[in-house]
Amino acid sequence: MSTLMRSRAARVVAAAAAAALLLPAAVAVAGPRSGPVPGPEHHAGSYLAATLAGRATLSADYLAEGPPSGAAASPANGRQGPWDGQVIPGFSAMVDNHDGTFWAQPDNGFGAKGNSADFLLRSYLVRPQWDTGRKGAGEIDVLDFIEYNDRNDILDFDIVHEDTDERLLTGADFDIESLVRAADGTFWVGEEFGPFLLHFDADGTLLEAPYEFPDGKSPANPYLQPGETPNVRSSRGFEAMAAAGRYLYPVVEGALADDADARRRWIYQFDTRRGEYTGKRWAYQTDQQANVIGDAFATGPDSMLLIERDDFEGDQSVTKRVYEVDLDRTDRDGFVRKELVVDALRIENPRGIDAGEGYGLGDTFALPVQSFETVLFVDRNTLLIGNDNNYPGNDARITGTPDDTEMALVDLTKEPVTDDGVTVVGHRGASGYRPEHTLASYETAINQCADYIEPDVVSTKDGVLVARHENEISGTTNVATHPEFADRRTTKTIDGAQITGWFTEDFTLAELRTLRAKERLPQVRPQNTPFDGLYLIPTLDEVLDLARNSRTCDGAPVGVYPETKHPSYFDSAGLSLEEPLVAELRRNGFDRAGAPVIVQSFEVGNLQDLDQMTDVPLGQLISSSGAPYDFVAAGDPRTYADMATPEGLADIAAYADGIGAEKSVLIPRNQDGTLAAPSPVIGDAHAVGLEVHAWTFRRENQFLAADFRSSGDPNGIGDMVGEVQVFLDAGLDGFFTDNPDLGVAAVR
Repeated sequence: MSTLMRSRAARVVAAAAAAALLLPAAVAVAGPRSGPVPGPEHHAGSYLAATLAGRATLSADYLAEGPPSGAAASPANGRQGPWDGQVIPGFSAMVDNHDGTFWAQPDNGFGAKGNSADFLLRSYLVRPQWDTGRKGAGEIDVLDFIEYNDRNDILDFDIVHEDTDERLLTGADFDIESLVRAADGTFWVGEEFGPFLLHFDADGTLLEAPYEFPDGKSPANPYLQPGETPNVRSSRGFEAMAAAGRYLYPVVEGALADDADARRRWIYQFDTRRGEYTGKRWAYQTDQQANVIGDAFATGPDSMLLIERDDFEGDQSVTKRVYEVDLDRTDRDGFVRKELVVDALRIENPRGIDAGEGYGLGDTFALPVQSFETVLFVDRNTLLIGNDNNYPGNDARITGTPDDTEMALVDLTKEPVTDDGVTVVGHRGASGYRPEHTLASYETAINQCADYIEPDVVSTKDGVLVARHENEISGTTNVATHPEFADRRTTKTIDGAQITGWFTEDFTLAELRTLRAKERLPQVRPQNTPFDGLYLIPTLDEVLDLARNSRTCDGAPVGVYPETKHPSYFDSAGLSLEEPLVAELRRNGFDRAGAPVIVQSFEVGNLQDLDQMTDVPLGQLISSSGAPYDFVAAGDPRTYADMATPEGLADIAAYADGIGAEKSVLIPRNQDGTLAAPSPVIGDAHAVGLEVHAWTFRRENQFLAADFRSSGDPNGIGDMVGEVQVFLDAGLDGFFTDNPDLGVAAVR
């Protein structure tokens, strides 16, 4: 896809680098390889394309030998314990043995101390028979296992098997989550009840006392004193851990309880020779505050892969990503810089591996599981990713059926960044498929190959810019169901019109965070209503973060196209939009010429102000009726129609770089609702150096010209692709659409 008013520079996405690792160097799946294995190389003008190379699964209902398990597990998806053997509830971590086998470690079993006392802590030796689309059974063979134990009687607190000789450890004793192997063959395990670091020999016997976390305890910590406040939230300990040289790098899965920044996660350094934490730690910022860290894998002495994920599954999923971080590079806010390696919700599947067998299995492969918890390089160009299936609770693939345990190979290849000359803008995200102005909607737009995502920005009471179509939010949030905010309902005059409802400027950001988004057009898009109540109202900062940490399908940076809503009104309320907007752009590295951002407005004065405040491109919005409100308020008689004349367009060119025009301004409709001949606006705008975007293309019949409707049903699906192509033939440079997938199809 294309950009507007700028030349696109390819973003270099970091990947694995050669290093001497505590975990032995990764090797090809086909067989061992000696020496260091550097990550895939790419440069400006190229990007890493992700392709599914192989997949293997283990039945969710597989039972390993051992005593019954799951007597206290919560029943789900038609399954209820106890089961006659040991359940394997997915894998939370893996170690590559370089011979086609892996040590694969489940967690504590069923999620809590109270329901996992009959679950034995193990690491399984597995061999995937990769389905490559050409050969392979696609099954995971379980070959052997080791059982973690305290037969040397090291622990000084009671365990489930306290009075047995073997002292086998269970999910009521530890919640094991992460795993690395030392050069001497011993295993280091990160867990969450402490959180502790545990050191086991190659047979699973505990070698020394657990190493305690220096910055707090979890509610399940056996050493928690009466009255002591846990600083590590429940089940938010060492889900992830990398290793390089003598050092372990455990990562706290969630925010510490005493941290005012809910998006901050800490990476720690532990010296295995000295048996102590070094005092060094690094801050990592998640894309949104509820996201967690699922796994880590060292790619160099100072770099690692991190899984960042949300807790949603199936089509509700927003974030299932692998980032690389460099501990030597931090941003302006002190967070380690992160670069996207793989979005696990968008992996090409040209061989059709397992296509049609469940959600996320098709031409594009996705791993939309709740607990995406395994990542490692198996060679310089291939990642292995996998899941913890939280048996029997998760059903991401097929509703009502527990998820299998999955392992997938992802090939990363260097591809050139391309540009087809047309800009596709995800209007409020992909608002035809998810509730508008949510990170889910923006992520869907990115995965549907939009070039830009469009947040409308309004202000909170405390001056934070958030993404909402309007500052009145009764139609896009569940605010009306919150009795504590009933007295906030009021009537205001916005741009000359009286509106009754709830307004963002009457809420602090913290208060808005208690609300959830909902579908604005439920009668038109009932398929979006199942997502009501799931997603937060995002801040502009979060939208910018998502974009700068993403790539388009063509490998270029994802652009952001913010619209300032009602700038004159917000000025009158003492909440000017322009200064905080520019500050957010600057903080996120977007406030520069050539940045993938365009700021738009229906008003004129604030764009003229922004022209003096920033070098980013500006777009003047033009409606088919009315006038800019700042003109109306000032008594200026000019209308949008005047602005669309050659003289008006020349005036716009003095402060803006393009126009965003309502469709009928560019191609009017005949009396019967069909498209007429194009107006001269596109040519006139091009003549004065302005690019032209049109708004808004939607697939429902009621939004289409009559000659592209499929029936008399206003909510039926018509031929949006055909309508867009007429506008492109007229010389349009780009367009806004609620359905980015169809917009991309029209361009191609």
